[in-house]
Amino acid sequence: MLDGRRTSIQAMAARLPDDNEQNVQQFVNQSTWDPVPVQRRIVERTLPLIHPTAWVIDNVSVPEDGQMSVAVAPQYCGALGKRANCQVAVSVHAATDTASRPLQWRLFLPEEWASDTGRRAITRVPPEVTPREKWRLALDMLDTPADWGIRPPVVVADAAYGTHAHLRTALSERGLAYVLAIRSDTSVHPFEAEPVAPTRNGPVGCWPQPRYRQAAPSVAALAVSPGQEAFAPLTWRGGSRGELRSRFAAVRVRPAGKAVERPVKAAASASAGQGWWDGILPDC
Repeated sequence: MLDGRRTSIQAMAARLPDDNEQNVQQFVNQSTWDPVPVQRRIVERTLPLIHPTAWVIDNVSVPEDGQMSVAVAPQYCGALGKRANCQVAVSVHAATDTASRPLQWRLFLPEEWASDTGRRAITRVPPEVTPREKWRLALDMLDTPADWGIRPPVVVADAAYGTHAHLRTALSERGLAYVLAIRSDTSVHPFEAEPVAPTRNGPVGCWPQPRYRQAAPSVAALAVSPGQEAFAPLTWRGGSRGELRSRFAAVRVRPAGKAVERPVKAAASASAGQGWWDGILPDC
């Protein structure tokens, strides 16, 4: 673990007095020491040095040839840009325009490993470790620093995470600011859309609750509806081939879908005390 440019097992062992690569390999792979204090120390030392403007949720993939590395499976490999045999880890990085540092990381365990007792035994995967969605792993990694009193300035992620309404809802419930990309086919309601309650049929039965009567369009449809004049050119930073620029438009919308409606409805009903919700979703 001494200072050096390379941090592979072989390189670290070469910097030790006895140059015992096997002992270093066993220490890293088989020791039962708790990594959480080390991770906490990394976070506490890193953040004051780089002063991050955001925490980035992302995937890190490692191509593999065999089948006996923990969590290896045929899946999308970002390092190769295609589906391949690899390991995938979810990470949270503290980032600025000029620096990036990993704060937390979790190995993604594919579903096929849930019942593969043979490989789990050989690779020493504990019985309590079960497959979890990547967005849930990301939340776990945000909750861990929160327990230490450390919160991100803003959370950013690409559409692989931003499309999950459950993740967006969970970030809002935790009071975390976020900027998440979403796919163009994600459904949203226009900001000016209003929920409508139908007329009650007769004196018997519950009063109908308001809801959006029009189908939620895609963000792609809403993006083009203002017309080209609504888009403004914007340059955000310099790149290797010149300035990075494009044209953008800001449109307020209301998220759609049961994953968004259910927690909002439950919270409103609990505060009202009568099981009533006005049907209006928060804007974003």
